[in-house]
Amino acid sequence: MVKVLGIETSCDETAAAVVEGGKHILSSIVASQVELHARYGGIVPEVASRQHVLTILPVLERALGEAGVGLEGVEAIAVTSGPGLPGSLLVGMSLAKALALARRLPLVGVNHLEAHLYSLWLAGNPPPLPALALLVSGGHTELVLMRDHGDIQPLGRTRDDAAGEALDKAARLLGLPNVRTESVKGKIIPSLMGMIGTILCMLTNVLALYHNICQKVKRLI
Repeated sequence: MVKVLGIETSCDETAAAVVEGGKHILSSIVASQVELHARYGGIVPEVASRQHVLTILPVLERALGEAGVGLEGVEAIAVTSGPGLPGSLLVGMSLAKALALARRLPLVGVNHLEAHLYSLWLAGNPPPLPALALLVSGGHTELVLMRDHGDIQPLGRTRDDAAGEALDKAARLLGLPNVRTESVKGKIIPSLMGMIGTILCMLTNVLALYHNICQKVKRLI
């Protein structure tokens, strides 16, 4: 089966993985920058891109090593092409293009929001299609209609900050520790529960439209 090398540098994590047959994960390596950005209370784009430059090759080598393959055993390369931080994306895209050119391999640019959807197929329990999906990540909160593979239509998104951005900003305003840093250390912060509840209430601006969107979906499919 075809082995694909995936490279991801859309934000503050450097990642590489080898997937066989589109579903079987041979390796998946992630280098986090949580501690690096904690002092700033949020992600600094320039710092993130510079750190990607330092970690991308070690992450790639480890991913290939754990998969038990070399570049000669890879038959295609996939890389996050957007959306994301421009400087961070540039690091992953540059490496992927160089490898594809040197090895004469097919190169596939991947929309990372669509990749979130397809992670369900890697988990082994894909949903029936068509499906209505809620994407909630650091910089994006939106509802999409997935009619079929490759046929994905955005239905609605937050008009200002996404859920993750709202959490970061609220934490800074309240003087709370960085959420992701504390979770990595395994600490429990009771006050965060109230903050998260408040942020989730903010998301009702999206969910309040659920009925209307469902009606719209019925007309589209």
